[in-house]
Amino acid sequence: MDTAILARVEDFCIREGLLQPGASQHLAAAVSGGADSMALLLLLRQLQPRFGYTLSACHVNHGLRGQSADRDEAFVRAECARLGVPLRVFHAAELASPPAHAGEDWARRLRYTAFAQLQGQGIDAIATAHTANDQAETLLLRLARGTGLHGAGGIRPRRGCYLRPLLCLSRAETEAVCRTAGQQWVTDETNDTDAYARNRLRHSALPALESTNAAAVQNLARFCEKAARADAYLAAGAAKLLAAARLPGAEPAWQLTPLQAADPLLLETALHSLVAPVRDAEEKYVQLLCAVVRQGSGAVQLTGQVRFCAGNGCLRQEMLPDALPRQLESAPQQVPLLPEKQPEFRLRGGWKGKAELLTADFEKKIQVVHKKDLKNRADYARITTLYAGLVLRTRQPGDVYRPAGRSVHNRLRKWMNETGIPASQRDQLPLLAAGSEVLWVCGAGFAEGLAPDADTAQVLQMEMEHREEREHRLAERLISEQPLINELRHSPRFIKEADKSCLAALVDDVYNNFTSRLTTRFPNLTEMDIQYCILIKLHFTVSQIAVLSAISPTSVYQQKSRMKKRIQTLEPELFTDGKTLDEWLNEW
Repeated sequence: MDTAILARVEDFCIREGLLQPGASQHLAAAVSGGADSMALLLLLRQLQPRFGYTLSACHVNHGLRGQSADRDEAFVRAECARLGVPLRVFHAAELASPPAHAGEDWARRLRYTAFAQLQGQGIDAIATAHTANDQAETLLLRLARGTGLHGAGGIRPRRGCYLRPLLCLSRAETEAVCRTAGQQWVTDETNDTDAYARNRLRHSALPALESTNAAAVQNLARFCEKAARADAYLAAGAAKLLAAARLPGAEPAWQLTPLQAADPLLLETALHSLVAPVRDAEEKYVQLLCAVVRQGSGAVQLTGQVRFCAGNGCLRQEMLPDALPRQLESAPQQVPLLPEKQPEFRLRGGWKGKAELLTADFEKKIQVVHKKDLKNRADYARITTLYAGLVLRTRQPGDVYRPAGRSVHNRLRKWMNETGIPASQRDQLPLLAAGSEVLWVCGAGFAEGLAPDADTAQVLQMEMEHREEREHRLAERLISEQPLINELRHSPRFIKEADKSCLAALVDDVYNNFTSRLTTRFPNLTEMDIQYCILIKLHFTVSQIAVLSAISPTSVYQQKSRMKKRIQTLEPELFTDGKTLDEWLNEW
């Protein structure tokens, strides 16, 4: 064994936090039988006494190359037996049926399906044999396709439970490791064809670059390391920016002022993290959203169901329903206002209200119009001579409203559009009306001319509360009291094992044994899945989760997508209403 190469790999693993001396973990090496994977297995065997991990191997027979695939499997079985390394072999038939034109992309997905199974079988981490050559090829491919800074970071040394200890070595060096140890390897004949873009780079572009500079591969890999560090730095800054700008409430919303004052590159990074969970974060959508934020008004429609709107000092993410809820297809609910006989009342959609007449020792109240949020607040009006003819209801066609400070009436629908009330809330928002004239809107207050003054003898008080918001506030208060939560939200960092236990205990305490309910209902979720569910339930943003998990925001989105698919394998109809994973977890 080349001691210099072994020392480089060891230093790389320590520097990148891939392995820690004394850490008790079970590590599986992904072994195809090629030179890179055999070098990986040899090096990990040599490093095992240094770090103390348990080592095994795994091999995936994709079944795409017939006898060649079976030959590779037999070779790996024989070599693992000779080296004394336990081996787990997966066959395509036990994982997924290949499509009609299965290729490299399908094979890659199949491998990671196998790796996911290993995670549920006691394997803590999976090491793959990606080298500096793979890094250089990936960078060139992404640059050709128009990648940004995140993509320029290439293959990360660590992504969740996946480790890449050989990113510090070239392909020539992995072959040298095998030759020095007398280790044979097999060759995948598909590597010789130019049918794949990566192979064309491998056969033509990289040799051309190396003819210019022999260290081209290492230099490209070094550039990826720097780009990844820059991306992580910006992602952490973007997470802090969004956290500082985030407005309270269940609906995602952010103050525009701190976003507008942010460095343009930091703003782009932050908005990229908002777009990516919804659709492919193409540059045009990020720039459109940047323009909307800078001008302080406008909207960007990302999908048929999701749009971002700016106005009244905030940026909001709105979910647009495909159709009205069934309960709203009929006539709006109407409840007579009877504060003396029935001061408390309930409306559809989880709303609970109270109407009260105030007389003695009432101090002058000036109505406040709440344009930005729909929080539960008490509103006051000198309306006692009219209340007997009023009804509590939701909106209906033809409604008009004259907000405080306005000189003329306006269509309620138009006012809601101008004010920026989320579309998902408009049909269930409680109103107080006389015929088609709306005199009070929950969260916006009473109409013009009804504010009490010094001469008012009797005042009507209206107060509404939403069940979900009430429960959410209680949970948020319990959560915010935890010093660890405040620390992680304001200064995100990689979470330790002790932190994970603390977060799990907190979410179980606040949300009625959340983790045990989740694992019982969905036993196919991995330990990593559960950790992500905990962070989502605690309302950490994607950018924050990325920092807490030491991965990229894109990887967080990918992990969430895989989680959703695993849940759907057990309950296929769970998300048919368009609900996102975050929405479902936050409601569950």
